[in-house]
Amino acid sequence: MINSVALNGRLTRDVDLRYTMSGIAVGQFTLAVDRRFKSKNGNRETDFISCQIWRKSAENLANYAHKGSLIGIEGRIQTRTYDNNQGQKVYVTEVIADNFSLLEPKQAQRVDNAGSTNNQTTQGKTSQPIGNNGKPIDVNDDDLPF
Repeated sequence: MINSVALNGRLTRDVDLRYTMSGIAVGQFTLAVDRRFKSKNGNRETDFISCQIWRKSAENLANYAHKGSLIGIEGRIQTRTYDNNQGQKVYVTEVIADNFSLLEPKQAQRVDNAGSTNNQTTQGKTSQPIGNNGKPIDVNDDDLPF
């Protein structure tokens, strides 16, 4: 049986990072994913998909991605049920993310004075996603988020 999901979308809010009683990190977030086609009236519709991510990946996602960040996730669909306060059974379907990727450069997200995210490069500079004009890039282990 195959249960595999790959999604690209934007975070609708910051990751809600919590810890279990045994100290394991779990992050909950909603990913806004545009559909590939437009509706009859010409508008592109968006699905809002509930997701969870666990352990160190949850901590890294919470630290490096924020509301509006474009991310990609890989994982699986999982369903669960619980009884609410009225005694009704509630069914929940969500994506359990095994890993994630940040899909835009860090300087592409700039927060203005109103606190909203603008997807522009800082001070008009263009980002070079690969290379350093042919020069070696100095990266040490402390610079890596994992």
